[in-house]
Amino acid sequence: MTLAPEASNTDSYAEALALLQDRRLVVLTGAGVSTDSGIPDYRSPGSPSRQPMTYQQFISGPQERQRYWARSHLGWRRMGSAVPNAGHRALAAIDPELLITQNVDGLHEQAAPELASSGRIVTLHGRVADVICLSCRTLSPRRDLQERMEALNVGWAEAHADVETRPDGDVALEETLDFVVPDCEICGGILKPDVVFFGENVPKDRVARCMAAVDELAEPDLERRDERQGKGVLLVAGSSLAVMSGYRFVRRAAKAGIPVVIVNRGATRGDGEAAYKLEVGTSEFLTTLASRRA
Repeated sequence: MTLAPEASNTDSYAEALALLQDRRLVVLTGAGVSTDSGIPDYRSPGSPSRQPMTYQQFISGPQERQRYWARSHLGWRRMGSAVPNAGHRALAAIDPELLITQNVDGLHEQAAPELASSGRIVTLHGRVADVICLSCRTLSPRRDLQERMEALNVGWAEAHADVETRPDGDVALEETLDFVVPDCEICGGILKPDVVFFGENVPKDRVARCMAAVDELAEPDLERRDERQGKGVLLVAGSSLAVMSGYRFVRRAAKAGIPVVIVNRGATRGDGEAAYKLEVGTSEFLTTLASRRA
């Protein structure tokens, strides 16, 4: 069943589907893909203003880390229970050459374990389910740290059960000075979620992997007679492209003459470089695309 577009330009919707139907795809996703799983985003119309903690704030002192972990402790109880939605499942069926996600929620990996195990999911900003020690660099599961925080802060979650959920596993909470933050069990160092904070750089190897996949889309599909038509497509789903970590791939594709299709509610930084920009829900569009490519 093909779902009807919610945008007024139905011709663009149909043309975009036709373009994507049998091309090689690299897909870049953002927070808009996870909103149907109950995880809010910051940049869609009507979303709250965003003031995320920077890396510099996080390492500046124990009070800032108390503020971060107290909020994250509560937010994790909600984010950790989120499950993949129809959009995540559709992307698993679409089976792109590479799935690049700016999300840290791990829902793409849950929905597409085979894609993840084959190395074709790049978590550009890391995963909130992993924790790293800034001293000894040991990685550990977030669920283990969650249990330690529960034991050290008995009743904390119940006392703040009604606070508002924010994106990235955060909540709206100001009073955090009595929250106890565990240290690394191995060396006593500072524990940080293994995600890229504002003020940090995406690891170079991740960027290189994504750039190479985008570049490969410029190579013609030799099964086609028309080399131009044989190029792949970069599909952006649910991202405003406000930060360079994702937008750079759109710029790279456009410069190489690779078609870019953006599916997002609200304006994006890459609208001027897109062959098609669709103001539709990502779950609906991706489900329709998956059925076309089946």
